[in-house]
Amino acid sequence: MSVQPFINTKILIVEEQPLALSHMKRSLEQLDFRNLKFAEHAQAAIEHCRIDKFDLVICSFDLTKRQDGYQLYEELKSKRLVRNATSFIFVSAETSGELVHSVIELQPDDFLVKPFTIKELRSRIERVLKRKQSLKKIYTFIDDGNDSKAVRFIDAELDKRGHTHSPILLKLKGEALLRLGRVKDAKQFYKSALNVQKFTWAKIGLIEALIANNEDALAQRMLKTMLERSETRLIALDLLGRLEIKLSQFETAQGFLSEASKIAPRNIDRQKSLSRIALINHDYERSYHAQKDIAQYAKHSIHDNPEIYLNTVRAGIDFALSTDQTEQISRITRQTQQYLGELKKQFPNADNQAQIDVLNARIHYLKDESRNARKLIEQLEDEPSIRSVDASLDKAKAYHELGFHHKAQELFAQIVAHCERHDNVSDPITMHYIQQQQSERRDITMGPKELNNHAVNQFNRGHLDMALEAFSQAFRIMPKNASIALNLLQCLLDNTGKNGQTFNSTLAKKCISTLNSSSTLEPEQITRLDKLIAQLKEMGLSVD
Repeated sequence: MSVQPFINTKILIVEEQPLALSHMKRSLEQLDFRNLKFAEHAQAAIEHCRIDKFDLVICSFDLTKRQDGYQLYEELKSKRLVRNATSFIFVSAETSGELVHSVIELQPDDFLVKPFTIKELRSRIERVLKRKQSLKKIYTFIDDGNDSKAVRFIDAELDKRGHTHSPILLKLKGEALLRLGRVKDAKQFYKSALNVQKFTWAKIGLIEALIANNEDALAQRMLKTMLERSETRLIALDLLGRLEIKLSQFETAQGFLSEASKIAPRNIDRQKSLSRIALINHDYERSYHAQKDIAQYAKHSIHDNPEIYLNTVRAGIDFALSTDQTEQISRITRQTQQYLGELKKQFPNADNQAQIDVLNARIHYLKDESRNARKLIEQLEDEPSIRSVDASLDKAKAYHELGFHHKAQELFAQIVAHCERHDNVSDPITMHYIQQQQSERRDITMGPKELNNHAVNQFNRGHLDMALEAFSQAFRIMPKNASIALNLLQCLLDNTGKNGQTFNSTLAKKCISTLNSSSTLEPEQITRLDKLIAQLKEMGLSVD
């Protein structure tokens, strides 16, 4: 059973279960492998990879001590401790959809399900090592960032008739062309590959080339056909989300990214995009849930840092300010305190006090303790420069909510200028959100709580014009708030015909859409909505 050409392969086995480790060691020795190293947890594996250069890593996905297998592989790749020339095989007894899709996105060389036979282990190792050995020079070019040489070498290899790894060579060439920015060449190349065989990777590559070439409509049509197949649904959702962001179709983008995140929630970069897109859409609840997922899956990973916990608290406060559900506000407030506690536990020496003070000021404001909030925010020093965009944005929000409108707008302007000077600190989504916040908070001087209370007071006093304006402003920044939607719909109907006012059916449709999708309506609100719908029908007004 010897895999003779590879017996000197340097192999690292990462496994914390003694029995599983013993079984793997015995199996590999039976296959005549002798150059073996072992790690019982992720940190030991990282140290081994810093010291030695392994040809093959066999890693349990189910590690439980701090990092799991997913987080370990992500860190090894990020720090270039394993490179493209290194073979990597995951081993796991679990085969849940979430795990499988997570593995697919990380793209290891293979995935072996426990329990496995020695024959199966031999077959997988032999196949992976043969491929890596055959393509070692190409992988080395790619690892060194020399894609031009990789493409030339691949072309030379493809000219050799009957090359064993032709499909892999083709895939590597397409990826290299895209990295080089040779979009037209990549597009033509992928079309030629698809004429040979309907490779899934070639279709995905062609779509990426089309998007890069601004052929968005064709890319959309191709991606929507990929949604129908389970094996391509995740990548199609992800690419559709990114494409809709490019087209500034943020509502649609959120839908695609939300679906992708449900399938594979461990993708931190996608969760970050989803959270920011949800904020642009004023869907504070979805943004908060995305940030909570980030906090869960980033812990102990390369993404773990104080900003993860601070941003989760920020998202929680934004969500709490957008709802009038007392129980929900109390729950979110408790959760934010837990995240702040976790922050102090994970990063006890981090200098976050100024940011925490801003968060506490916003929590005081949320709890109608404006005096304490103002006292806390007034003691903060003005920063001479922007050190953290998220922290400065949160501070600008706090200024606005507490009535320091001039300071808020000054800080917004400073953030925008900083992002424009430093292209690397802000992606287009973040820039869009900052400018949106700057504009909205310039136009609407009241904080969300005061704005809603002001609108209700004007409505109760019979000042329908002022109530309509206030509710419209509130709905602009809180379009998911069912109570505001209901009050606005009532105002629209009551104000129709007065002083020549016509019915705004477009705004009414948005209100009804929010109300129909709400799961928090009280029985009294449902009765009130039914009466309003009946009133619309009596007036011959349609909002369907």
